[in-house]
Amino acid sequence: MPVVLDPDAAAVFKAFREAGRPPYETLTPIEARAFYLQSRLVTNPEPPELKSVQPLSIPSPPGVIPARIYTPTKLRQAGGLAPCLVFFHGGGWMIGDLDSHDVVCRKLAHEGELIVISVDYRRTPEHKFPAAVDDAIAANKWIAGNAGRLGIDASRLTVGGDSAGGNLAAVVSLAARDGNGPDISGQVLIYPATDFALTHPSHSDPETSILLTYTVVVKWFRDHYLNDLADGQDWRASPARPKTLAGLPPVYVLTVGADPLCDEGNEYAARLKDAGVAVTTRTFPGQFHGFFTMGKLLPQTNVAASEIAGWLKALN
Repeated sequence: MPVVLDPDAAAVFKAFREAGRPPYETLTPIEARAFYLQSRLVTNPEPPELKSVQPLSIPSPPGVIPARIYTPTKLRQAGGLAPCLVFFHGGGWMIGDLDSHDVVCRKLAHEGELIVISVDYRRTPEHKFPAAVDDAIAANKWIAGNAGRLGIDASRLTVGGDSAGGNLAAVVSLAARDGNGPDISGQVLIYPATDFALTHPSHSDPETSILLTYTVVVKWFRDHYLNDLADGQDWRASPARPKTLAGLPPVYVLTVGADPLCDEGNEYAARLKDAGVAVTTRTFPGQFHGFFTMGKLLPQTNVAASEIAGWLKALN
C-alpha cells in the first residue's frame, strides 16, 4: 500500500528538500558525521533534567570504549540497584555518536526511571566489521561485570538501539544467548537492520525509500561497514541469519512505514514470535527512517520514546 507521511513528517521532508539537504553518499565519512550531528542538534527537543550525566570509559583489548551514563532523578531501585538500558546509537555504523543520541538517552532514562549507558563503539570506515560488534559485546559484558559499582541490577539489564544500533542490540542478544555475554532481560530494536541481503520488498519500493534509498545510501553504508559482501552472511552482521531465534529475551520492535528496513524489521519480529519469544511490535506508518532523533519537529518521536519507556518499566 502507498506510504502516506504524517503531516509533520511530510513538512520535515519538504524542508529537507528545499534546504538542499546533501545526500550522504556525496559526502566523505567525516563530512557526513558533521552534517548528521548538526542536523540532530537542530531536530532534538530540549532534554529533561537528570540527576547526573557522566562520561564512562570501558576497557577492552583494542582500547578504551567511550560511553556515557545517564542517571535520572527518579530511579526504580531494589536494594539500592536500578535497571539499566545499554544503548547503541544508530548512524549506519559510521555517523552517529554519543552527542547525536544524547537527548534520546536522556528521555529514556527519565521516563523509564532507569540508568541508561550509551556506548560509542568504533565506527567504520576506520574500523570495519566486526569492530562495532566486538565493542558492543565487550561493553555489555563489562557493564554486567561491574554492575554493582555502577548502581545497576545485573538481573535487569536490557539492550537497545536504533537502525545500526538496533542491529548491534540484536547481535548482542544473540551472543549472550549463546554464552558470550550476561543474561539480558529485554531488547529494544528501533527500525533495526537485520539482514544485509537487502532483498525485502521495502528496499526496492520508492514509497518506503524517502530518506534512505536502496540503490544508493543503504549500499553506501553497507559498503563502508562490511569488508566484502560475504560478511553480510555472518550472523554478527545479519542477526536474521541464525537458524533459530529461540531463547532470546523479550523484545520491543519499532518500525516505520517510510523505511527500506521496514520489511526486514517486521519479518524479524514475526520470526521471534514464531520462535516463542515475547514480542511487542509498534509501527508508525506515517513516519520515516531516522524520526526517533527528531523530537523537536516530530511529535510522534516523543510518543515512541514514552511507549518504549513504559515497556521497559513493565518489563523490569
